[in-house]
Formats: sequence, C-alpha cells, structure tokens
Amino acid sequence: MTPSRKAGKQPGSTNGHADKICARCGRPFSWRKKWERDWDSVRYCSDKCRMGQSAG
Repeated sequence: MTPSRKAGKQPGSTNGHADKICARCGRPFSWRKKWERDWDSVRYCSDKCRMGQSAG
C-alpha cells in the first residue's frame, strides 16, 4: 500500500513549496516559514552564503 499524498504537495518539498539549490554553495534547501513572503526571490541557503563567505 502506498502512502497517500496531500493534493498540491510535491515530492521532496515542504508545505507545497519545491526545494531550491543555493546559488553560492549548490546545496539543496527547503522552504522555511521566515521566507513565506518572498520565497520566489530567495537564492541562498544561509546568511553565510548570502554574504559571499565560503561555506562549509
């Protein structure tokens, strides 16, 4: 038996939002509540990547 999925939810996503890849380090990251208003414009997984410092 396969688990049921909620309508509109994509595999590998949180709250119906697809995961993104960080523009700096290339790591995948998921939707967070604090990005709710501007998820479409989020490009980086963390402040460290956003500030241009080396991640890792």
